[in-house]
Order: sequence, then C-alpha cells, then structure tokens
Amino acid sequence: MKEKTVYYQDESNDEFSEAKIETPKIPSSYRYRRDRFYERIFRNFLYYGIFKPFGFLYLKIKFHWKVIGKDKLKDYKDKPLFLYGNHTQILGDALLPAFLFSKKIRIIVHPNNLRSPFIGWAVPYLGGYPLPQSISNYRSFFHALEKSVEKKEPVVLYPEAHLWPYYTKIRPFKKDSFHYPVALNTPTFCFTNTYHKRKNPNSVQIITYVDGPFYPLPDEEEKESLARQVRETMQKRALLSDKELIHYLKKP
Repeated sequence: MKEKTVYYQDESNDEFSEAKIETPKIPSSYRYRRDRFYERIFRNFLYYGIFKPFGFLYLKIKFHWKVIGKDKLKDYKDKPLFLYGNHTQILGDALLPAFLFSKKIRIIVHPNNLRSPFIGWAVPYLGGYPLPQSISNYRSFFHALEKSVEKKEPVVLYPEAHLWPYYTKIRPFKKDSFHYPVALNTPTFCFTNTYHKRKNPNSVQIITYVDGPFYPLPDEEEKESLARQVRETMQKRALLSDKELIHYLKKP
C-alpha cells in the first residue's frame, strides 16, 4: 500500500471504510447468542477451524504482528472483562482480539457488519453483537452481555466507533461505550495497535500493547473516569508508532 493523504472534517463522525453498505434493520426477534447445540458445533468449527488459522496467517504475513503486555490478561482468564481498542483495520480489527485469549470472544459491532461481503452471515457465529437499534433490541443485546459476563467471555469494543485505516493517533471516545463494564461491574482493559517501519516502505508492522485493568476512580463520574483512563493510556502507546502510511489532515 502506497502512502497517501486523506482529509477529514470531524474526528468523531467521519468514516473511511471503503465498503458502502446500507445499514440493515435488526428485527425485534434477533437472537444475539447462537447457543443451540448445532449452532455451538458450527461456531466452534468456524472459529477454531477457519477464523483463527486464517487470522494467524493474515496477521503474521501481512503485518508481522506481535503483542506486548498479553501477560496482563493472565490473571483474568477465568473472569469476565471488557477490552477496548483503536479502530484502524478493516479485517484486522475483527481478527486480532481473538489472539489475545485462548477462549472465544465477543465483539460489539456496527449492524453494517451483518451485510459485509462474504462473511456477514458468519458474524453472529463468530461472536459479533450488533449494536441495538430499538428498545426491544437493547433488552436482547444487554441480556447477551449479561450472559457473556456469566460465562466469563471477553467482550471487545471500538469506542472511536468509526474506522480510520492505519491512523496512528487516538480519536475522541464516546463515553457511553463504557456504560457496560460499569453496569456489569467488570474490569476494563485496552489494546493499542501501533504502526512501525519495515524494509518495504509501503508496508508496516503492527505491534499491539495491552494495558489494564482499569476501574472507575472515586469522586469521578464512572463512565467518564473509565473513558479518560483508557484514552490517556492509549494516547501514550500511540506515540510509539513510527510509520504513517495514511496522512490524515483536517480540512481548512
């Protein structure tokens, strides 16, 4: 990929995904968890037989990926947690968090992911929880999160909400994304993907830094406290990037 410049207007709302997808309407009967016996078998086949082998090869070959700080999650392997990351890869952001844990994870995704070419149909089986669009959706969605906490499943979120490929800084967070660990009383971690030079000037290495746990601080609003701690930590990690494939410039 050759270096290029992209112009933006709004850090919080601009989207740079190349996929042009009309957002599907999630029916009130939508099942967030596919836990029937045959669905569990199918999910295990997809997750361990296809998703993880493909993901490993993709991350290692394309990005020479490595992770630093994964040991911080060791004491939480049998506990529920929420994990927040920077949203900078179209495919990598779906694949990478799965390799931070030995067990299956859940990822909160935009409903558009249900219509992604080739893999949209598999999103529910690979652990995707599409964001709710109505009160009835929200009840089902939150019940699925409660079930994940009960089953000690890690839940991954991208609080920047919009995709900016290869972006080397941290954009503003929506603090409401931190409602879930507060409401469900679980620890919070974060991971920061940083971008680094390789011999080929048109490629990068991704190094992922894991940090945490974080908890709300006394005398601060809980969601705001978590959002601030996580964002400040990720901003410090982002400074370690030394390669910028896409230059993002604010429009005058």
